[in-house]
Amino acid sequence: MPFLSRLSPALCLAAALGLGLALPATAVRSEDAGAYLAAQAAATDSNYAAAATYYQRLLADDPTDERVQEGLLVSLLSLGDMAAARDLAAQMVTAKQPSQVAVLVMLAEAAHSGDFAAGQALLDRGGDAGQLVGGLYKAWALAGAGKMSEAMDSFKALGKIEGLEGFAAYHRALAAALVGDHEGAEKIFSGKYADYFNGTRRGILAHAQVLSQLERDSDAVALIDRAYGDTAPPEIAAIRKQLAAGETLPFTRIGSARDGVAEVFQSVALALSADSLPGFALIHARLALWLRPDDVDAALLIADILESQDQYDLAIAAYAEIGPDNPAFYAAELGRAQAMVSAGQSDAAIGVLEALSRSHPDLPNAWSSLGDTLRREERYAEAATAYDKAIALTGTPRPADWSLWYSRAIAQERSGQWDKAEKGFREALKLSPDQPMVLNYLGYSYVEKRQNLKEALEMIEKAVAGRPDDGYVTDSLGWAYYRLGRYDEAVVQMEKAVELTPADPLLNDHLGDVYWAVGRQREAEFQWHRALNLGPSPDLDPNRVRRKLEVGLDAVLKEEGAAPLHPDHAQN
Repeated sequence: MPFLSRLSPALCLAAALGLGLALPATAVRSEDAGAYLAAQAAATDSNYAAAATYYQRLLADDPTDERVQEGLLVSLLSLGDMAAARDLAAQMVTAKQPSQVAVLVMLAEAAHSGDFAAGQALLDRGGDAGQLVGGLYKAWALAGAGKMSEAMDSFKALGKIEGLEGFAAYHRALAAALVGDHEGAEKIFSGKYADYFNGTRRGILAHAQVLSQLERDSDAVALIDRAYGDTAPPEIAAIRKQLAAGETLPFTRIGSARDGVAEVFQSVALALSADSLPGFALIHARLALWLRPDDVDAALLIADILESQDQYDLAIAAYAEIGPDNPAFYAAELGRAQAMVSAGQSDAAIGVLEALSRSHPDLPNAWSSLGDTLRREERYAEAATAYDKAIALTGTPRPADWSLWYSRAIAQERSGQWDKAEKGFREALKLSPDQPMVLNYLGYSYVEKRQNLKEALEMIEKAVAGRPDDGYVTDSLGWAYYRLGRYDEAVVQMEKAVELTPADPLLNDHLGDVYWAVGRQREAEFQWHRALNLGPSPDLDPNRVRRKLEVGLDAVLKEEGAAPLHPDHAQN
């Protein structure tokens, strides 16, 4: 959304929330320097728990250090310890020039308790929440005080500021719908910023609810169809089904001024996340969820940000907060499983996905995610079975479904079901005829099996044309030339493959083989040594490589019952 990309310059949040950047410089005592540097390093690495521990230690020595207070507050918010963050912020806003983060927390606290006057008073005495958040908060505070006409005027005034127009219009539409002015809300939703509102899940749902309140369910269905086509997630598909059946949707996007403030923080969080500022986005998403614990979008955003920061335990816990009664539970469980995989907890992830496939047996994504995770763990036969379920639920395949057939074919090939795998690869190519990954895998498989070599070479050459900078695809072409006895051409391609992907053991082993084929034995031995040093690799047999170093490739081929490349070199 274009107006989102202009948010950060308007708010200057990167500077305001950067640790110490918005605060006066303070000297750090020499005895505290180590802990302070450790705290900053932990915060930079998004290790919020460690950062909080160091900052708390420093604050115990000097409770008035504003730089340390700021660092601790950011860490507590990032961890989701809202009670401790609120208590600390309450102390910090008594300063002459309070931290912007502390102001944001106390504005949220005022909305949380329904004391909007306290929040407005904080802004009136100079508390800086940024132009957008401060302006939207003021309008929602007026709405919370029952001054709706003044609130709408405040939204309109904010909308005159360049870069903030879309935000102000969106919140004005929500406020209109909150008090039952659905016609006014629809006029805004369908107006100048319609493309912006209808480009986000939250805007689409709010607009659809407003249309339904106006007895325009068919228009709401059309809105959803334009946005999602036939790829709507289950919760959106369920809403569409209600609308198609003529059911009137209640307006639940927000139900109070407090919800409106929560929407302010969530709007900013989404914008900052899109603007590649995840740390700042996390703070705002935490405040949004604190104000509205049922906001699944905020919960999912928090989990996604934490996962992107490699804070997998925190991400797993955030996903787990979304219970089975929530329509987005399936999405949260998919995310939780992925975070577990990233954390090295693959068995736990498989358990989560198996449970999800039992509780949501009709969701293809549950089965395909299970298949993906089993395949990564080299449990190929089980993965193929899971993919069978996903494909059976997919219905008539679309071009975009090629990857599902491709993944199943890999699992089948790896589990010794070549006949099924070959058909699966062919089906994937029917769906996406020029897909380099499928062309490469099937072509390489044929080369390894010494089948359909002419067609295999054509497939791989086509794959290379599609992905010329992919070392693995280039390796396949070199290996095909090797299998066809075109050794000089094989050397050219294999050298390029290793140049593109220098740290892969198998590619280095292949380069050694083609060097041997053209009589460059010393270089072949170097590459085999390198392959062993780069290992291990699931596709490389280190014992075979060692044997090649002992007796040469020709002797190894003879031992394996294959024809040596150079029969006179094949003596043991």
